[in-house]
Amino acid sequence: MSDQHRHDNKQSLNSERAAKAREAEIDRELIASITSGNQEALAKLYDRYASLMLGVAFRILQNRGDAEDLLHDVFLEVWRQAKSYDPKRGAVRTWLLLRVRSRAIDRLRVLAKARDHAMAESINQPEAVSERDQPNHTSARLQARQALKTLSEVQRIVVELSYFEGLTCTEISLRCGIPVGTVKSRLFAAMEKLRHHLGSITEEAHAQRRL
Repeated sequence: MSDQHRHDNKQSLNSERAAKAREAEIDRELIASITSGNQEALAKLYDRYASLMLGVAFRILQNRGDAEDLLHDVFLEVWRQAKSYDPKRGAVRTWLLLRVRSRAIDRLRVLAKARDHAMAESINQPEAVSERDQPNHTSARLQARQALKTLSEVQRIVVELSYFEGLTCTEISLRCGIPVGTVKSRLFAAMEKLRHHLGSITEEAHAQRRL
């Protein structure tokens, strides 16, 4: 390798390091602005890292909708907790990726517990009568189960915690580590989707009876 080639490589490496240092400085400035309540700074930080963070969340959750909801929750946390960032412990990029990974793993645990609980409820529920004895009751229960399957994982979890375990929105918020407002919005969206789905089934059943 010639001296000129080594010199060019060194210059390229120094330029790359300088660019990374500048990017890191921009990130720290954005965090400082967010701490001061600057929403535009949050939007800029989102534009810089949303795609990368969404990819991490999706690889863990394996569901696009769940990953997008998690990304939203993480940036809400960043907005509220930007002051907790410590530059001595790593770059802003690393801080964001660790946060989204941690929240995604937590979400997986919560979803697993909800599934286990739902399965236990189904197994332990006594079948006092057969489908032949109470066809309307059994049909309604099957319709409800089918309707639940139309929900996203994050919507289903709040419904199960609310209606199976009887938790309040505040309790669900604490259990899942998400804002109370997010719990309420997910419950509202879930119930609207369930009403629409069950309503369509009812209309179809009525139409068949008229035939």
